[in-house]
Amino acid sequence: MAGRRRASAVPVGCAAVSESLFVLQAKAEKLPPYEREFRFDPTRRWRFDFAWTGPRVALEVEGATWTNGRHTRGKGFEADCEKYSRAAILGWKVVRATTGQVNKGLALEWVKEALHGA
Repeated sequence: MAGRRRASAVPVGCAAVSESLFVLQAKAEKLPPYEREFRFDPTRRWRFDFAWTGPRVALEVEGATWTNGRHTRGKGFEADCEKYSRAAILGWKVVRATTGQVNKGLALEWVKEALHGA
């Protein structure tokens, strides 16, 4: 096996894996249709992971929260504050969840509450 490389597995706590899980959860719960990677501000390149555009509800899955990832370091955290503040000014309800909260079903419950209260 010399010279062969193993395919790298996606870590269980990876945001992409949790986003895929949320898609399955949303389908099982028959949530209304949503858009993926929705650009909510025409002047910036900011996107929501999931967006229900009618009621203006969004879900952001924050990955790498326990590994000193982008969302937990100073510059990344500050950029997120700007993004989420702008979203609030534009009338969006943004549900933020860690990969663990998606995996436990908490993000799904929060999104359902936000959609019903929208």
